[in-house]
Amino acid sequence: MEERNLWILTEERPKIKVIAWIFEKFIRDNNFACFLDSIRVLPILENNKKFSFKYKVDGLSCVKVNNVYIKIVSGYSSFVDYLVFYQKNEPTQGDIPLYAIEETKTDDKESRNTGVFQRATKFVYLDLYYDNMKKTMLYNLQIKQGEEPTDTYIFGTRCLLTLGVEIAGKTLDPKIFVPFTDIDELIAFKSRMRRPPRGNVPIDITKEEGIIKVSGRLIKSDTLAHDPNIGALSLICATLRKLGWKNDIIITSHGLSQNHLNADNKFIKIANLLDIKLENLHLPLSIKNNRYWKYETGGEKLGTIFIHLVVETFSNGCSIFENHAGCEKGYFITKDGKPIPLQKYTDRAEYKKGNKDEIVYIPDLILLDFDRTQIINIEGKKYEFRNRAIEELNDFEPIEELYIKKYYKGYVIKRTVVLYGGSEERIQEMEVGFLLNKHGGLILGIMAPELFKEAIKNLINFWFN
Repeated sequence: MEERNLWILTEERPKIKVIAWIFEKFIRDNNFACFLDSIRVLPILENNKKFSFKYKVDGLSCVKVNNVYIKIVSGYSSFVDYLVFYQKNEPTQGDIPLYAIEETKTDDKESRNTGVFQRATKFVYLDLYYDNMKKTMLYNLQIKQGEEPTDTYIFGTRCLLTLGVEIAGKTLDPKIFVPFTDIDELIAFKSRMRRPPRGNVPIDITKEEGIIKVSGRLIKSDTLAHDPNIGALSLICATLRKLGWKNDIIITSHGLSQNHLNADNKFIKIANLLDIKLENLHLPLSIKNNRYWKYETGGEKLGTIFIHLVVETFSNGCSIFENHAGCEKGYFITKDGKPIPLQKYTDRAEYKKGNKDEIVYIPDLILLDFDRTQIINIEGKKYEFRNRAIEELNDFEPIEELYIKKYYKGYVIKRTVVLYGGSEERIQEMEVGFLLNKHGGLILGIMAPELFKEAIKNLINFWFN
């Protein structure tokens, strides 16, 4: 039998818990035997000691899997967090994945819309590119799950279940969370839900002779960009089609004009896929783009994700906050291990009055160096924007005062920049701690944190000594 690898493509910083879940799901689905040990994500270095832009997962053993590899990708639009392939060679656009997985740390206790509707769009959009693959909404919760699910969450989750999406990582009451059996049941459930505040356009579903109308505002800041409603309307319409409705579905009360409709907009593409109409408007015909994703080659997160993983694998340091570009923002982890969400403003009322100084600017990554009792605040940027990154280091005082000095008393705070890109082999600016250049070169800055030096040294020794 040909040796095959498990390939995990992701826009996110690969998390150990999620990798383990993916592997366990794969072996369970295929009835394979395996061993799981301490999982480590290892950046693979080439013979010239440069990064290959590929990670190898250590600690997973299965006779049917040669290796588990991870590569960072970017979606062209509305990309799920993880695509998983089982094959020998590195995946290409023409390969069909086994799994599409959307991961969130958000429970409906924190946000009803973010936990379901905003992410539901991704599963509907995925049908433009792939058929007959397993889809999962994975709740990687860090804050205790709410005891009573909201009606919004129940409705959205039942729609996902109707579409065949697996829900993992949450305890669901099997008497409540079941697929809808027919269209009338779906409409009746939605009609019983609490109405929005006065002045908001409610999402209502009405069935008439040969027509179903779904109301919902889609305009925001004079463009088709109302993400919660885009997700909700996409999910509702996809569920109606799954339940067998073949006649017209018309979106009403959307607030859009003809000039707002762009054939490349993700909702317009979904509307074409599901044959949805927008009341009083002509839907432009979307031309299918066969490119759903690409390997990431230019984003700043290639640098910050690399230093994050290297530090956690090859030193005693760890992350206590992450906000890698294009990735889900994490919680701030206190000294006693408690995850807390960061506030956006020092004074919300003053910000609403127009005082932009009240914004709490947050780093892309905060690392904890246990051995040196040090906190490292990191701003990530592409190489060509390094001067801007250096300037933005001056914005970290609020987060240091509000959180770091409060929860890590006695720790020394250091600010530094991590860059990706360019061809430089040396760093001139003292504020830059690390550069991962576009050729995979690992360049430490003049004043690089000792934690960086230790981790990079141990990484190189792992592969070459």
